[in-house]
Formats: sequence, structure tokens, C-alpha cells
Amino acid sequence: MPVINRIAAFADDLTEWRRDLHAHPEIGLQEFRTSAVVAEKLRSWGIEVTTGIAGTGLVGTLRRGSSTRAIGIRADMDALPMDEANTFAHRSQNPGRMHACGHDGHTTMLLGAARYLAETGNFDGTVHFIFQPAEENEGGGRIMVEEGLFQRFPCEMVFGAHNDTSLPKGTMAVVEGSVSAASDRLNITITGRGGHAARPHRTIDPVVVGSHIVLALQSIVARRTDPLDSGVISITQFHAGSAHNVIPDSATLAGTVRTLLPRVQDEVERLIPQMVHATAAAHGAEAVISYRRGYPPVVNASDPTERAACAATRLLGADQVIRKRPPGMGGEDFSFMAQAVPGCFVRIGQAEGERFSTQVHHPAYDFNDAILPIGASFWASLVEQELARDAT
Repeated sequence: MPVINRIAAFADDLTEWRRDLHAHPEIGLQEFRTSAVVAEKLRSWGIEVTTGIAGTGLVGTLRRGSSTRAIGIRADMDALPMDEANTFAHRSQNPGRMHACGHDGHTTMLLGAARYLAETGNFDGTVHFIFQPAEENEGGGRIMVEEGLFQRFPCEMVFGAHNDTSLPKGTMAVVEGSVSAASDRLNITITGRGGHAARPHRTIDPVVVGSHIVLALQSIVARRTDPLDSGVISITQFHAGSAHNVIPDSATLAGTVRTLLPRVQDEVERLIPQMVHATAAAHGAEAVISYRRGYPPVVNASDPTERAACAATRLLGADQVIRKRPPGMGGEDFSFMAQAVPGCFVRIGQAEGERFSTQVHHPAYDFNDAILPIGASFWASLVEQELARDAT
């Protein structure tokens, strides 16, 4: 598989770095060790480092030649608050923390590109290596942008990547337009009237009410929105009660809402309170709803997408670069960066048959180290392409 020879030569180093990060996962805005490791490596290669952006975030800046052109490449650093089921030697050493989404690999691929570019310097301009904290739920990308990321480190374009367990190793998806969904949060508190479980007729059971609400919410996507418009309402938490023989006074629900189009997002947000209040009232209960908009969709701009596709094609071949693909319903806070600067977010395949195909956010997930040189080579090739010495 074509990768840059120099990067292939230190592939074992990439694996070592990635497995060290995997063994020491840190959740959003607490990536203190990870940030320090990244900063130390960048400085050791002569790259200027600015820390303290969004707390644990940092930017490495590398300049060569005299061109004023600049691009940014972003990697996320945080892990998830979950236990790991793997038993290999580099499994998580931090209970309740796991790199179950591959951010350890994303960070390592960008470090590999930084090392190579610092050694060779075969470009004319500036590249900003953006190491972002808190992609999982806390919106580290938004915080970095709000703290003046692109005012302090101006970029013509910004790029990001994610591993993809549904694509074979050696392939990439580079698709123009929407590639991920808006990700919103929903919390519902139901208040009924508690009592003895043997005398439910003297209570208003919030567990029963909550169960009806969960089912009713599914009808919003199934029956109240256009079948051609994508939407997902998933209730992922249901908390109530503390004893087998007590009907509680209240219950709480929580979940996520995913949409691709702003008008669908607006309509779903309008319909949810109607459905919840009506269902609760029908059972004599009350409900309080909190709806919080989270990440907007990632929308790949035309020009950076074409440029990323060109670099991917040169590296892997045209038949290995997917240009048309339906968007996913996952959320991704690279969206905030792509709203501020024209951007492109790509997917890098990692599956080898059934190996490395376990989906992200699963306790048995693991990143495929064999794609580390591919990702690093892609970033390095993109920089050399966009900031070519002979560019006019």
C-alpha cells in the first residue's frame, strides 16, 4: 500500500505512541497527560507550540519558506467515560476511561505528519497542527473557535479525519456537502404521584407515563416528518425509583436528537414538547423538558473537498477514494471549525474483513495501527500539495 517511505520507516514509532495514548485515556477537558505528550513531541521536532487553548488544547505551528499561505489540520484527543473490555497489553489503565472512538489514532497520525514535515520541510507556507480536546459531548471545537483559534492561527482551509470501521483499510471517503448530523440533547422530568406498588390506582405512575412518552416520541420521525428527511430520536436513559415495592414520584428521561437539515431540526424541536406534554397530561402527570442544541452538521465545502480528494487519490489511487456516500447520523464538533473556515472532514477506512470492524463507542473497539502511516502520509501529502514550493 503506497505510503511515504520516510513515514513507513518510523511506523513502529507511530504504533508505540498510539498504544501509549490508548493505555492512558483522558476524558474531555482533562487531557492533561495527552496534551503534555503531544507538546513535548512537537517541541522536540522544532515545532512552535501554543498551549492552553480550550484548556488542554494546543496548536503546533510549522513555517517554511516565505509564502503567507496557511492551512490547518485538526485531530481530537479525548476518550470516552466507559470501561474497556479488551485484554491486550495496551488496554486502558484508567478505570472508567477508554479510547473507544480512535482519537488516540487521530492524534498519532497528525503527530506522524508533523514529524515528517518538520524533517523534510518540503513546502512553502505555514501549517497549523490543531490538537483539540473534548470532542465527545463537551464541544472542544466550539470552545477553540470561540477563544479565537482562527484569529490567532489564520487558515485558508481546515481539515479533519476520523477512522471508519465500515470501510476497508486502504480506502478513504472524501465527500462534498453534509457528512454528519446535528446532534442535540433532550432531558425530560416527569412528575406523578408516588405510593405503594400494590395500590397503583392511588398513584400517578411516572414509569408508565415515561414508557408512553418513549413510544410516542418515535412517532415524530415515523409519522410527523417527511420520510425522505433523515431524523433520529433516541431515548438512551430512563431513571426512576429505588425499591421494588414503591411507585416513585418522578422519573427522568434523556436522549439525543439527530437531524441533517435545519428545517427538520426546527420541526422536531417544536414537536417534542407537544408530544411530551400531551402524553403526560393524558395520564394526569406533568413534564418539564430541556432541549439543548449541540453540534451542527459537518458540511464539507467544495474547494477543500476537491483538494483533499486530489491528495487522497495520489496516495491511494482513484478507485480507493469514495466520492459519493450518504451522510452519517453521528455528531462531530469539527463542524464548528468548518463553519468558521472552509473545511473538509474525511473518513479513513480501517477494517480488515472482520478485524477492526467493531464499531466505535463499543467496549471491544480498537484502532487499527496499520492505518497510522496511511493517515500520516495523507496529511503530509496534503500539506506538500497545498503549500507546494512552486505554487503561484
